[in-house]
Amino acid sequence: MSPRVHSFPHSPIPSRPSSNYAFASDNTAGICPEALAALARANVDRVPSYGDDAHTARAKRLFAEIFETKCDVFFVFNGTAANALVLAALCQRHHAVACHAMSHVETDECGAPEFFTGGSKVLTVDAPHARLTPRALAPLLTRGHGVHFPKIRAVSLTQATELGTVYSPAETHALAGWAHTHELAVHVDGARFANAVAGGHTPDELTWRAGVDVLSLGGTKNGLLTTEAVVFFNRALAREFDYRVKQSGQLASKMRFASAQWHAVLRDGAWLRHAAHANRQAATLAAGLKKLGLKLLAPVQANGVFVELRPALHRALERRGWHFYKFVGAHGYRLMCSWDTRDEEVAAFLADVRAAQKK
Repeated sequence: MSPRVHSFPHSPIPSRPSSNYAFASDNTAGICPEALAALARANVDRVPSYGDDAHTARAKRLFAEIFETKCDVFFVFNGTAANALVLAALCQRHHAVACHAMSHVETDECGAPEFFTGGSKVLTVDAPHARLTPRALAPLLTRGHGVHFPKIRAVSLTQATELGTVYSPAETHALAGWAHTHELAVHVDGARFANAVAGGHTPDELTWRAGVDVLSLGGTKNGLLTTEAVVFFNRALAREFDYRVKQSGQLASKMRFASAQWHAVLRDGAWLRHAAHANRQAATLAAGLKKLGLKLLAPVQANGVFVELRPALHRALERRGWHFYKFVGAHGYRLMCSWDTRDEEVAAFLADVRAAQKK
């Protein structure tokens, strides 16, 4: 049994046939207790607006300590804005962004990168387990000819990936080295970056020491409310980024409520404890599914489990109230664990799989 992440009381598991979204997404979990307490503490007195407050100053200093380097930090409301605004800072409208075909930038942001860049093209490649490699990216450099094809300006990789896999520091370093050799900036979509770090690496190893220029660091999927952080390690690229944040409607007037949450989870390592808990629950879930004879479709290296479910088994689980999403291939489904996933939820899901198999 894995330890509880916090001492706050849990709501009961919904009784059937009520819907259960425990594994549908790590977005379905609520606010973690550290962030919730920080919101209450920040809700006193009057403080300066738009980030000119002590909460924001403390949080930004903590980012520099966590990453062990000077960096420029900006807070926005969601991951789509974080990614799109970064790519707009890196690219002009005649440029292109290279990414994996499964990346959020390509599949889940409604053209926001193209919109905010003013027309930059997103170019995709495929590679095993959703991890980019220099070899997979290299053919993009010879596509088209001259001014008749967009000029690639940036590489965007996802850490942890859309299949729950993790780039090692060495893999990231090789990818960034290749990109910089070709004068390409390196962006990391880190919606689940905490889960990648909790897998056994350090924040600096997976970012600037490996050649990453800028990170979109996810807070929402790790228990925060309406806040993501954009962290520029190549600080020259952050020039006038504050204007981009304002123009896009992403500048919070009461920014203390965003920065106070970050300060609360960073100062004592709660962001990594919660991520590690989600990772452990995913590992337990994956081990249970394998024991029941089900096929995993990707290595479980973060908080996602990708499993093959035949139609009859999927329907049986739906009838029992479980909600989760088809994600890859004809019968591939994604099960996500969160900072708040409970032992009893994992056990209940595995019990329902076992019962459905017997029928």
